[in-house]
Amino acid sequence: MDTQSAEQNAARATLPAVVTPQKTALPQGPLTAGSFDTMDRTARALMARATSGISPYAAAEAMADWMSHMARAPGKQAALAQRARDSLIRLWLAGPDGAAFEPHPGDHRFDHPGWNTPPYSLWKQSFLATQDWWESATRATRGTRPRSADRVHFMVHQILDMMSPSNMPMTNPEIVERTVETGGRNLVEGMGHFMDDMVAEITRTKPEPKGEFEVGRNLAVTPGEVVYRNDLFELIQYSPTTDKVQAEPILIVPAWIMKYYILDLSPENSLIRYLVGQGFTVFAISWCNPSAAQRDLSMDDYRRRGVLTALDAISRIIPGQKVHACGYCLGGTILSITAATMARDGDDRLASITLLAAQTDFTEAGELMLFVDESQIAFLEDMMWDQGFLTQDQMAGTFAALRAEDLIWTRAVRRYFLGEEDRQFDISVWNADSTRMPYKMHSEYLRGLFLENRLSAGRFAVEGKVIALKDIHAPFFVLGTEKDHIAPWRSVYKTTLFTDGDLTFVLTKGGHNGGILSEPGHKGRHYRIGHRTPDKLYMDPDTWLDRHPTQEGSWWPEWAAWLARQSSAEQVPARAPGNADAGLPPITPAPGTYIHQT
Repeated sequence: MDTQSAEQNAARATLPAVVTPQKTALPQGPLTAGSFDTMDRTARALMARATSGISPYAAAEAMADWMSHMARAPGKQAALAQRARDSLIRLWLAGPDGAAFEPHPGDHRFDHPGWNTPPYSLWKQSFLATQDWWESATRATRGTRPRSADRVHFMVHQILDMMSPSNMPMTNPEIVERTVETGGRNLVEGMGHFMDDMVAEITRTKPEPKGEFEVGRNLAVTPGEVVYRNDLFELIQYSPTTDKVQAEPILIVPAWIMKYYILDLSPENSLIRYLVGQGFTVFAISWCNPSAAQRDLSMDDYRRRGVLTALDAISRIIPGQKVHACGYCLGGTILSITAATMARDGDDRLASITLLAAQTDFTEAGELMLFVDESQIAFLEDMMWDQGFLTQDQMAGTFAALRAEDLIWTRAVRRYFLGEEDRQFDISVWNADSTRMPYKMHSEYLRGLFLENRLSAGRFAVEGKVIALKDIHAPFFVLGTEKDHIAPWRSVYKTTLFTDGDLTFVLTKGGHNGGILSEPGHKGRHYRIGHRTPDKLYMDPDTWLDRHPTQEGSWWPEWAAWLARQSSAEQVPARAPGNADAGLPPITPAPGTYIHQT
C-alpha cells in the first residue's frame, strides 16, 4: 500500500464509517398486496419516463378546474369576447407597420429589424395579441384554485412559445435573411447540429466538450486539498494566499442538485478565491453524484453525515474555533435545518450563518410550485423508486420548461435554423454538469418542504423533536437575487419573518446563479442592503424594497466586511490544509475526485 492510500484510509477511519443502503428486492412467490402495489408503481414509473416526470393527471385536473369555472362565468366570457374585439380593432388601426402590442420585457425573439416590416410585422403583432388574450383568459376566475389557473397559464404559455412565428423558417425574417446570405449553408449546418443532438438523445450520451473550459484546468482551480472524504462528500480546504487569516474558518455548503464549483468557477469570478484572498480559511463541501445504490440517502443523511460531519472535521483541523457557515440554494436549506438542530441541542460552534438564494419557507417558492402537488409528487416518486434517483436530464427539463422561450425555442432556432454553435461560457459548462438526486432525499424534500412547508410551520422534526429557526442566535447574512425563478427573493426574505436575531439582508441584481457571480469590477451590478437588529419589528418585503436604495457595485465586499465583523479582532498565522496530528492529512489536491463523477 502506498503512502497516499495509507493516508486516505487513516482519514476515512477517523470519523464513523457509512454503510451504503441497497435497493430492496422485489417480492418473490405468489402475488400479494405489495406485489399489486409494485405493479401499479411500475406502470406509473413507465408513464413518468415517457412524460419526463410531468403528471398528466395534475395537468388534467387543473384544466378541468379552470374550464368548469370559466363555463359558469358569463361575465368573464363577455369580457374576453370584448378583449378579442378590442385587440382586432387595435391591430386594424395600427396598420401593417404599426406596433399595437409590444413583447414582454426580456423577450428578445422579435429584436431583428425585419420584424417591423410586412408581412413579418403582421405575424408578430397577431402572435402578441393572441398571447395577450390568453394571459387574460388564464387569470383565476372566482372559485378557481389559484394553482390551477397558474398551471393552465403555464401550459398555454408553453403551447404559445411553440407556435411563435419566430420558430418557423418561413415566418422569421432573420432566418430568411441568413439563408439568402449563405445560400442555405445555415440550414445544412443546422441539420448537422440536429442530427448530433438526436444521436446524443437516443444514445443518452453527452457530446464531447468543444470549448475552452475544463474542470481542473481553468474551472475550479483555486489551490487546496481534500482533507476528508466519506461516501457522501469530499471536504476541501483551500490553501491560504495571505500571511495572516481570520481565526474563524468558513464552511461553504453548496446545493447537491448541481456541483459545487459554481462558487469556484473561473479564477476571475470565483467567490472561493475571493474569500481566500480576503484572508479567510475556506472549506467547501463537494457532494457525490448519487448512484442507484445510494437511493436511500435521506435529508437527515445530508444533515448528519454531510454538514455535521464536515463541521466535526473542521473542529479537529482547527480546534477551538467557531465556524462561519454559508449555504447556497438547497445547501442553505439544509444548513438552516442543521443550525436550528444545533441550537436546540446546545451546540454553539457556528459564529455566523450566510444563506445565498436559499429558502426556509416554501409558500411562495415561485414557478417550481407548478410542479408540486400530491399527484405530481407521487408521479415523480414512482419514477425515482424505479430508477433510484432523479436524473440530470429530467431535472434539466423542468428548469428549461420554466424558461422555454429562451432555453428551448430560441436555442433551437439559433442552432438548427441559423446554423450557430452553442456559445460556451464557464457558467454554461457548469450548468450542463448537473447531478442526480437520490430517491428518498428528493421525496422527503418535495413533501416535507415544498408540499407541506414543515420547517417554517413548526412541524419539521429532527431525531423525533421539532426544530425552530427562531432558536438560532448566530447572526444571519441572507441574500436574494432580483430575477430568481428558483428561489424568488420575497421567498428568501421570509427568513426575516421566522428568525428573531441580528440579520443583514441583501438584494442583488441577477438571477439564481448570475446574481451570486457578482465579483468586484463586474459592470452593471448593484445591490440593496439592510440590517435588522433583534429589537426591530418585522418589515414586509415591499416596504423593505422602498426604504433601501440601490447601491452600485458588487455585494462581495459587503459580505467579506460583515464576516470580518463577526470574527475575532486579531488574525492568526495562515494555515496549510489538513492536520496530520489530528488524523486528517491532505488526501488529494482540489478540486478532488467527486467533482468528476458522471
